[in-house]
Order: sequence, then C-alpha cells, then structure tokens
Amino acid sequence: MKDQYRFPLENFMPRERFERIKNFAKDKETPCLIIDLDIIRKNYQDLRTYLPFSKIYYAVKANPDDAVVALLRDLGSSFDVATRYELDQLLRLGVEPERMSFGNTIKKEKDIAYFYEKGVRLYVTDSITDLDKISRAAPGSKIFFRLLTEGLGADWPLSKKFGSHPDLARQLIKTAVRFGLVPYGISFHPGSQQRDVGQWSSALTTVAQLFTWAREDLKVELKMINMGGGFPANYTEPTDSLSQYAEDIKRFLDNSFKNNWPEEIIIEPGRSMAGDSGVIVSEIINIAKKSVHERYPWVFLDVGKFGGLIETLDEAIKYPIYFEGEGTAVEIILAGPTCDSMDILYEKASYTMPENTRIGDRVYILTTGAYTQSYSSIYFNGFPPLSSYILK
Repeated sequence: MKDQYRFPLENFMPRERFERIKNFAKDKETPCLIIDLDIIRKNYQDLRTYLPFSKIYYAVKANPDDAVVALLRDLGSSFDVATRYELDQLLRLGVEPERMSFGNTIKKEKDIAYFYEKGVRLYVTDSITDLDKISRAAPGSKIFFRLLTEGLGADWPLSKKFGSHPDLARQLIKTAVRFGLVPYGISFHPGSQQRDVGQWSSALTTVAQLFTWAREDLKVELKMINMGGGFPANYTEPTDSLSQYAEDIKRFLDNSFKNNWPEEIIIEPGRSMAGDSGVIVSEIINIAKKSVHERYPWVFLDVGKFGGLIETLDEAIKYPIYFEGEGTAVEIILAGPTCDSMDILYEKASYTMPENTRIGDRVYILTTGAYTQSYSSIYFNGFPPLSSYILK
C-alpha cells in the first residue's frame, strides 16, 4: 500500500499562522515572498536571551527589506554591512554609523573612504593589501582580523575566499600597528547553517592563542571576538536548539579564555534571524514526464534558482515545501521556470506531493526569509526579481 501524503506543517509553523499567510497571499501574484516580522522579533529576543553576553550585528545581506532593518534598528541591533549600498540604506533608515561594521574583506579603497567619511570606524581585513587601503582611507580605525575556517558540518560551507591562516593573521596584526591602526579583535565564521557546534570550539581555541600571542609578544590587548553567523534556521533536517548551541559556545569560551573573556563578543546572525520568517508562495506551471516509463514526474514551479532559490545549488539547503491536498504521496523532481538547464531544485533529495496535485495549484516554500529575495536575479529570461510583502 502506498503512503498517504503527510507534510509535518506543525514542525515549521502553527497551522493558524500558515492560514494567515495563505489568506494574505491569495490576491498576490506568484512567486512572492511573505515576511512575518513577529518571527524576526522573536528570533532577536531569543538571541538576546540565550547569548546575553554578545552584541548582535545583523548581516544585512540575508534580508535587506526596509521593514526588517527598521525593526532590528528599533530592537537595538547593530549591523554587519557589506557594501556602500547597504550603508546608504542604513543611513537612510536612521541607523547610526557607530552601530555598523564594514564586514566585507573585499572592498575598494574609495568605498572604505566613503564608510570613513560617514563615520564608520570598525573594519574587517584578511590581507596586507586590504589593510594598506584601510590605513590610507580610514586612518586610526579599529580593525578585526578574519581567520580562515573550513566550515565542516555546514549545509552552506564557506570557501577559502574569506579569511587568513593564523600565521598571516599575526603578520596582519603587526602591520596594523605599524600603519597606525588599532588591532581590535579576531573574527571567524563557522559556516552557514552549521550543524557541528564543535566548529566554534576549534575556532575559539585558535582565537585564544592569537589573543595570548598579541598580548605577550606585541603588548597589544585585543578586545573583541566576532563569531560570525552559523546558527541554523528550520529546514527539513532538524538541528539542535539555539539554547543548546549557546550552552556549548559558553563552555567553549570558558575553556579557551577561562574567567577572562574579551570585553566584546559579536555575532552576525543572518539566516537564523530571518530564515524562519519567510514563505515563498509559488504556482505549479507544469507537471510532466520525460518518457512513458519514467518513475518520477517533473514538477515545474514559477520560482527557481534564479528567482531566489540559489541555495538549492547542489541541493545544499533543503527547504520544507508544502503542497495542499490529500491522496497518495508521489515522489517528484522539482525544477524552476527558466531556460537554464541547471535550474533544477531537487532531483536527488526526496520530495513528494499528493497525487491529485494539478497545474495551477499553489505551493508554499517555507523557511525562505533569508538569502532568497536578496539572491534573486535581475531579469534573467525577463523574470522580475522576487516580490516581497510584509505580513499584515
């Protein structure tokens, strides 16, 4: 006997909230992203509760919607800023430059000068050449040095594009002193949607060694650790709770720094702040098989990799996808609408829909509040960027 379609909606949101989103979206053109600010507010408060010793710098790139930024501004968040365009947005929304860091290691000298002119004094670096630009364009600023991490255990691991080996970090700290900059702290990112909390332990051990070296060899007191992001959102594969992550991280800090924690500890949540707040409402364009005997039907949605779901690349992020209806569960392949052959969402991962699903039905892609609209392409195949609405 074949299994009946059963989607565990309650694992991701209360039925009442889903019905509210569904009703709100019924007159909206698909695809569209619906953002629930109440979830972002709760996620911020949870971070404050479980990691009260940390200062939150929201990663604007995760979801730069004005309403999201304004809410976090009012809650007291600081902001991790990647470009002058994000900086302009934050200034327009009344965020003080003292609540920002220029958190991108790849930046033009003229953009560093622009940040400095606007009052930002906290900058990341991971190379001598970047540090040289900062010394000219942002003299006397506070610098934190990003370490290279492998990101093992992360669903969306980071490449070697960012960070430096500890040996180079030592040279950077020395050079910062020579350039008249202020060596302020060390940063790392454990990898996005990190399931292995042990990655924080490994990184903090290295950070503590650098703090000791700087104090004993250079007579420089580093004052800050930036632990980046990495906390998870609620996708199909379960993770530990935020409270468990926090408990382990506090233990790792104790192990590495004993009773002498640095003055300032920063986190840069993006996915964990915004991910659970969003639902993409999509429509089925076509259901088809490639041969008479093919086992799995292809289900084509009006949103795909280039419309905001780029993190399905290599099926790395597995979004919960809810089909309404009842009946026997049918295994499917999910793909997007563009004429690019890589616009396939899930071909290996197991997704099902009810057998009575039809073309034109709506489909709800959950946990899509982060890295979706901000990743959507600009008019590839003529498709507009993903529309976004704040749930009323």
